[in-house]
Amino acid sequence: MLSRTADHLFWMSRYMERAENTARMLDVNYQTSLLPQSSDTAEQGWRGLLSISELTQDYQARYGAIDPARVQDFMVRDERNASSILCCLRAARENARAIRGTLTTEVWETTNQTWLEFNRLLKDGLLARDPSALFEWVKFRSHLSRGVTVGTMLQDEAFNFIRIGSFLERGDNTARLLDVKFHALQGHPASDAGPRGGEQDFYHWSAILRSVSAFEIYRKVYRNVIEPPKVAELLILRADMPRSLAHCTGQVLRNLKRVANQQSAETLRLAGRLASDLEYARIEEILETGLHAFLSQYLDRVGDLGAGISRDFLVPS
Repeated sequence: MLSRTADHLFWMSRYMERAENTARMLDVNYQTSLLPQSSDTAEQGWRGLLSISELTQDYQARYGAIDPARVQDFMVRDERNASSILCCLRAARENARAIRGTLTTEVWETTNQTWLEFNRLLKDGLLARDPSALFEWVKFRSHLSRGVTVGTMLQDEAFNFIRIGSFLERGDNTARLLDVKFHALQGHPASDAGPRGGEQDFYHWSAILRSVSAFEIYRKVYRNVIEPPKVAELLILRADMPRSLAHCTGQVLRNLKRVANQQSAETLRLAGRLASDLEYARIEEILETGLHAFLSQYLDRVGDLGAGISRDFLVPS
């Protein structure tokens, strides 16, 4: 396969996954902001949302103080923000258009229609009228795109590069989400939060789980109250959890093996080492050494893995 074709497939899937992840975080944060809480707590939630995507400095340079409506607009429709949902869907569509002949008709039409319909919804004012409805729509279109890809694409190299992009982006997002959300609660245990501490913690951890569609999964696996170590274990080490670090890394490794070439041995080794470390890790060891340090190291290793994939298979940056 030509490097340029692989590059478009890889980034098409990454941008679609990024749009979905942004919609997930925005939706949960919007729903949480409707709960009774102090203005400082509400501001911390929106600030954390920007921090996950490393957009805090860009936002403050343009808008200054944190304002929920401006943060939503910045992350949904701001064309100057390359990580906004609008820019991600446009980039996914442009990458798909560049390799139209490699995709099935269904995949192309789904991607193209998503871009066109999203613009219509923005013009109709859905973001201001009902943000949750818009975010749910973005998530649904990403699910549809993924389902059409799996259901209609020949599972050859093109399919493998699509999967590599999706799972690399998903693992990166889950790690960022965990890092920021766990850090937000440090120094604020339930015992110091007053009589409503336990309730506030429940909503906080529920929001984290719902942002990765893991609330029902947590209940099924652990069958008890939501506890931070078990949330971390579910989202890091459970290989049967679709958005966990272990599952995403395992899928990247599996698809990398299918496209491996003579120059990709080191990249494959990095992926295998990362997957192995997650497979045999224990949450007690991770928490003892520090969750932030572990997640920061994971993000660095994912960055190195992405650089290796780009060097070995894609168009050089």
